[in-house]
Parts: sequence; structure tokens; C-alpha cells
Amino acid sequence: MSLKDKIASILFGAKEKESPAEEPQAPPASVQEAPESSAVPAEDPTVIKLPGEHPLLQLYGMRRREAGPLPSPRLCMDENGVLPEELIRKEKGRLQSGLKNVCNFRLKSTKSNANRRKKDGEEGGDSKPEGLDAFPWFFISADKLYAWVLVLPPTGQGRELTRDALIRAMEEQDITYGVDQRLIDRLSRDEHRYFTLFLAAQGKPAFDGKNGNIVDYFPRVVERVLEVDEYDQVDYAALNLIHNVKEGQEICRLIRPTEGEPGRTVLDQEIPAKSGKAVPLPKGRNTEISEDGDVLVALTAGHVEFTGRSFQVKPVLDIPGNVDFSTGNIKFLGDVNIKGDVLTGFTVRAMGSIWVGGVIEAGSTVEAGGDLTVVKGILGDGTTTVRAQRCIFSKYIENATIFVRENLQTDAIINGSIYCDGEVLVRSGRGTIMGGRVWAAKKVSASTVGSKAECRTSIALGGLPCTNFEREQVKLELENLEIELEKLECQLDSPVKASLVSKAKVKLNTAELRLQQLEEDLEDIKEELRGQEEEGRLECSVAYAGTEISIGDEMVRLRHEERQCVAKMVCGEIMVM
Repeated sequence: MSLKDKIASILFGAKEKESPAEEPQAPPASVQEAPESSAVPAEDPTVIKLPGEHPLLQLYGMRRREAGPLPSPRLCMDENGVLPEELIRKEKGRLQSGLKNVCNFRLKSTKSNANRRKKDGEEGGDSKPEGLDAFPWFFISADKLYAWVLVLPPTGQGRELTRDALIRAMEEQDITYGVDQRLIDRLSRDEHRYFTLFLAAQGKPAFDGKNGNIVDYFPRVVERVLEVDEYDQVDYAALNLIHNVKEGQEICRLIRPTEGEPGRTVLDQEIPAKSGKAVPLPKGRNTEISEDGDVLVALTAGHVEFTGRSFQVKPVLDIPGNVDFSTGNIKFLGDVNIKGDVLTGFTVRAMGSIWVGGVIEAGSTVEAGGDLTVVKGILGDGTTTVRAQRCIFSKYIENATIFVRENLQTDAIINGSIYCDGEVLVRSGRGTIMGGRVWAAKKVSASTVGSKAECRTSIALGGLPCTNFEREQVKLELENLEIELEKLECQLDSPVKASLVSKAKVKLNTAELRLQQLEEDLEDIKEELRGQEEEGRLECSVAYAGTEISIGDEMVRLRHEERQCVAKMVCGEIMVM
């Protein structure tokens, strides 16, 4: 005899010996262990497991004794695998709790009816046998987007499930939207309708609109890092920091936000949806928005730059040759693109970036409000001054004073005076710092520092290099103004002398106020940094004897050649490792 037949004979035999009021035997310990259960993986998160003493399994056992063999319970929340996993995880516990409560109530009602029938039989009463009708139990998710149904079978002389009873029960629960009509039609005649969980209705989720967005055709952040090729060389001409745009050319395009799509619950209630947020086009100087409001275009040809809040177009001045007597000194509000050299004695000042395809010669002055790129290098004579408010990239620097607010990258520095508020990188090409002084706030990284001849090379780290440079420049300006004023005082009195003296005094007072402000700023910052360790750092492959390294008020002079040298401040002392 098969295991199935044995279980059936045991259950049917017990039916004749037990009275209706007796406690039913417990069915299988779990839904999956029932004889005719479907093969569902135990790890399936959509299937609800029930302990052996669960009231639903007790109701199942009673139904088997009354009606004979029937399919075992099937409690799967998502037969088709279409529901979100997060929803299953959230609702599983609520469903189990609600199912236990309704089955307990049903079980108590069944036992109460059985006891009443037994009592009537003992008293000889002629009342009609009573029972409980089939009961469809609906479970609605917390978000009211899904409704499940589980039908409990009738007991005694109760009526079987009908379509009208099912529809009436749904109306009592106000479940009217997204109802699975095919399921409703077949439940009244389906042999698997009892003790099986069905998804009876699905609402329509709300979809919030997408926020607006900007599609940029020019970069907002310009990478200012030069790449070294396999020959340890850098192509300074390839660093294109100027992004040219033509008049009427698109700079960026607006993607408009979308409207939200409202949803609907199974109770036919509307679920509101949020519309996407609009974003403005980053309109700046020399740009305009198109008539349809979707495109930002350039009003004039020039260089596109993002300033933190908006795109702006800066005019670009192209010099096809050298800066010489044919061009004169240049002072420009935008970017300057020089194909040739900046010759001796000439000055180039620009509010934007400057690109020089040749050399900056001795005795010239170049000042950039943005980046400065010099393809062939800076060749000075001690009077050459170069300033940049961002970064400087140059093939080499020789006998020049350099002021740079961010980083400096070059192949070689020979007898230079460098003031850098960021990092000085001299790793490509020769990678040599020889002679002069390099003062960097953060780091100096080079292949070689100093020379075998022990030429004096000074490396200063930490502090405020650019602020100190400005103070030195103002002091020099004050000295020159005082000398000029003394010379004017020696001249004969005249209206011209009075005018010149007055102008000189105004300049002198302005310079004194500026110097006073710089010194106060330096003192304030020093007070803040007092007690803190300087963060400057020197890294080099070779540091020759004669190299001086200073951090703050500490200074050390190398007596011997150091290889793979790292110098930094440790516990108030400069450590060279």
C-alpha cells in the first residue's frame, strides 16, 4: 500500500469513530509536507510556511474528514513573479498575522456549531442542522495597491462558494478597482478554490515625474593635469584649456521635467504623484536662451567657461605671431592666445587664461587671471615676472619669478624664484630643480634637487607663499615711491610739481594700507596655525648636498647626497628619510 493510501485510510477510519465535537487531528506540520502539495522550493520568499498547530491547518484537516481528499493548502503571495520583493517582505508578516486571526475565529465558530448540534441531539430537539457558509477572506496591502483572497470552505450544511457571494464580499470591502474578473469567474467552480491564496486585485501605482536636467556640450570642470608619455616627456602644446565656441553655437540644452502619473488603489482611491522639478539654464555673460527656452547659445565667438553657477563666453584675442612692437603691450578682459613668443620688455595681462606657443623672454611680464600655458618655456634674466591665479604649465623655467595660486608643472626649474600656494611638480623630462628658491605650500615633487656641484638650492614648504610674495612686492613698491617722492621734493615749486607730489602721496598711502592689511592677514593666519604641524612635503629621487630644506621656522642643509628622499615635519623637526 502506498504512503498516500495509508494516510487516506487512517484519516477516513478516524472519521467514523469521532464525534463532531471532538478535537480534529492535526494535519501535516507544514503546507509543503501535505501529500499533494506542489513542488515549491523551500527558500521561495513568496511562500508562507505554517507551523503544525496553525488554525488554518486544523480547518484543513476538518474539511478533509468531511469532504474527502482535496488539494493541500497553497499560500503563495506571487505566483507569477511580478510583485516587488520589498512589497513581499513588508506584507508577509501582516498577512500571516491576519490569516491566523481569521482562522482562529473560524475555528471557534465551527466548534461552537458542533457543540450546539451535539447538545440538540442529546435533548432530542428537531432543529435543522446548522453550518457555516464558505467565507472569502480578503487581505489588502498597506499601500492599498494589492488585494489577496483566501476562501475558507463551508462546514456542516453551509453553502459552497458562489460568484455572487464572492462579489458581495468584495463590495463590502470596497475592492472595486483592478479586480481579476477571470479569477472571480472561476473561483466558484475551481476545485483548488479553498485554502489557496490568490491575488484578486491590483491597483495602479503612481509614478513621480522626472526632474529636469541639463545636457552640457562643454565641460564644467577642466582637468589641468598633463600626462607623461612613455619617453617621460610632456606635450605642453596638447594641454587645451581654451574651449572655443562660435556665435550661435549651442552650449547646453535643457531637458524639461515630466509630469507625474497618478495611481489608483484597489479601493478606487486616487494616489497623487509629484511632478518633476524644473532646473534653470545656467545663463551667464555673452550667452542667451533660445526662443523655445530649451537651449543656451553663445552670443559671440570666444572661450566657454563655467564659473560655478553659469556658463559664460569670454572673448579670445588671437595673436598670430609674437608680442612685439607690432602688437605692443596687451591688456585684455578675456583669454589671450599667442602663437609666437612674448619678447623682451613687453607685458601681457589678461583676465582669463593665456596660451603662449613659444617662449616668454627675459625682461617681460605676463599676468593671467586664469591658467598660463607656455609651450616652449620661460627664459628670464632675473627681472622676468610671471603670475597666474590658477595653474602654470611650462616646458622649463629659468631665472624668472613665478607667482601661482594653484599648481605649477614643468620639466625643469633653473635659478627660479617660485611662490606656489599648491604643489610644484617637476617629474617629467629632466625633472630638475637647480639653484634658486622654490616655496610651495603643499608639496614639491621632483626627480632631482640641487646639483653635484652643490649649488645652493632652497626648498621651502608650508606657509603662505603667495601672500608673502605680495608683501615683498608691496614693500618694493613702497621703496620706489619713497625714492620718487624724495626726488620730487628736491624740484623747484611749480603747479606740475604739486600735482606729481599729490599723486605720489596717494600711491604711497594706498601701498602702506595694502601692506598693513597683508601683514595683519599673515599674523592672523600664523596665530591660527600656531601649535599645528606644517603639512608641507618634499619628494625627490635624488637630493644633492647643499640643498636647503625649510619648513616654518626650521631649516636643514643636506651634507650628503640623499636617494629616494622624503622630507617632512615630524614632532617639530624636519625629518629627511
